[in-house]
Amino acid sequence: MSAKNRDEQNRWRNITVGFRVSPEENEQINTAVSLSGLSKQEYCYRRCIGREIVVQGNPRVYKALKTQMTEILSELKRLESGAALSDETLANIRLIAEIMNGMKEETE
Repeated sequence: MSAKNRDEQNRWRNITVGFRVSPEENEQINTAVSLSGLSKQEYCYRRCIGREIVVQGNPRVYKALKTQMTEILSELKRLESGAALSDETLANIRLIAEIMNGMKEETE
């Protein structure tokens, strides 16, 4: 059995909440989780109750950013041949731009 955890207000998190998503939605969620640096549970918890997601730079986040930027570059190269930009790629670009703008504000 796993260890019991308490949140910041010293409350037990002992209720399970689950939901179904499509494979495409799951991929988008996994991308956002990897770019946030949080666990999937913490990311979903914060998003569901409207808390801010603050990205803390660490090697995992930088690797996820690099991976996503590589995928976006290959998608943009594919677009040169006249194909259309997918909604998922556009959502990933927006998410990365938001993260990068947040990093820029922290350094200023």
